[in-house]
Amino acid sequence: MSSENSSADDVQRVWDVVVVGAGPAGASAAYAAAVAGRSVLLLEKAELPRYKTCGGGIIGPSRDSLPPGFELPLRDRVHAVTFSNNGRFTRTRRSKQMLFGLINRPEFDQQLVEHAQKAGAELRTGVTVQRVEQHGSAVPDRRTVAVFLQGGETLLARAVVGADGSASRIGAHVGVKLDQVDLGLEAEIPVPETVAEDWKERVLIDWGPIPGSYGWVFPKGDTLTVGVISARGEGAATKRYLEEFVGRLGLAGFEPSVSSGHLTRCRADDSPLSRGRVLVCGDAAGLLEPWTREGISFALRSGRLAGEWAVRIAEAHDAVDARRQALNYAFAIKAGLGVEMSVGRALLTVFERRPGLFHAALTGFRPAWNAFRDITRGSTSLAEIVRVHPMAQRALTAFDRRPVDPVGGGEATEVSS
Repeated sequence: MSSENSSADDVQRVWDVVVVGAGPAGASAAYAAAVAGRSVLLLEKAELPRYKTCGGGIIGPSRDSLPPGFELPLRDRVHAVTFSNNGRFTRTRRSKQMLFGLINRPEFDQQLVEHAQKAGAELRTGVTVQRVEQHGSAVPDRRTVAVFLQGGETLLARAVVGADGSASRIGAHVGVKLDQVDLGLEAEIPVPETVAEDWKERVLIDWGPIPGSYGWVFPKGDTLTVGVISARGEGAATKRYLEEFVGRLGLAGFEPSVSSGHLTRCRADDSPLSRGRVLVCGDAAGLLEPWTREGISFALRSGRLAGEWAVRIAEAHDAVDARRQALNYAFAIKAGLGVEMSVGRALLTVFERRPGLFHAALTGFRPAWNAFRDITRGSTSLAEIVRVHPMAQRALTAFDRRPVDPVGGGEATEVSS
């Protein structure tokens, strides 16, 4: 229920929580706030379902963050990972248990939004938010945020959650600062049944030729999602990597149904997560894993936290209380996702300099594969491994100091575990 105590509120509805952006972060925030019994409006500029450039891997932490009763629309269940180092030294690791699932984002995002709606959130699509204001003539009191829409309409809310992606207007209002920007290029390639069968239940991860880059093949029934990612500023080289990658996989003869690109952005350590009664989460906050650039689990987890704390901010009767709740939200993010990002940054630094060592470890050193397997399943995290195993921290440091040592042996091998 919306708290409507002033005469201004009688003239115009004041929502408890307005969420901007209906991706995984926004839908999770809307669900969390609606489940708490608050009035929630979820705004999305596109019409749903809509395409989103994304590999679509659902790892354990993502699965564990879904609403109760959520049925994952899986297109494939991954039991094997083939690793290669810029197309060479190919080795496959297999697991009896599922490592992670693969989804198409339009279906997945639509289902998340439907769960938020079932919980009581109201959805409006085709709506572009131009800006938010917390002071000025459009704001009736200090407990209210004004949300200005393209076309002249103004909405009022007790709290706003910005989940409007990596080019977030709400993030600009909050003052989000970014220190890592990467370019991802991706193609959805329909393939014949014989080709699809060869990729069933198996993904490929290729450590690329540009420092910090890698490529992937994710099978989804009769379509392969093929993509590469590397640091922004290497656009031509990244495009060339994708073309060569598709070519050596023998997929160059198939016409992609979709070719797309997007920028991923990681927050700086001191980047704010709130301003007044406005919170940011997911890509809008620059929350993703810096090494793999995995963002779905970060979106789901930060979105849920943002929704829960937006409820508390909506209930806050003054700026001091609202600030306290916003700081609690920031603490919750930094204590969990922030620690994972710090470890991910350290891994990326090592990976940029020593991709061959990563490849050798994952394909030839069982504890490294076990860690990869357990992280994807969700039974542990990067941060937990480093915290519990001091040897892992020492290995990170030692790897970074070792001289370049090209991986030996070019024969493809397969290992089960």
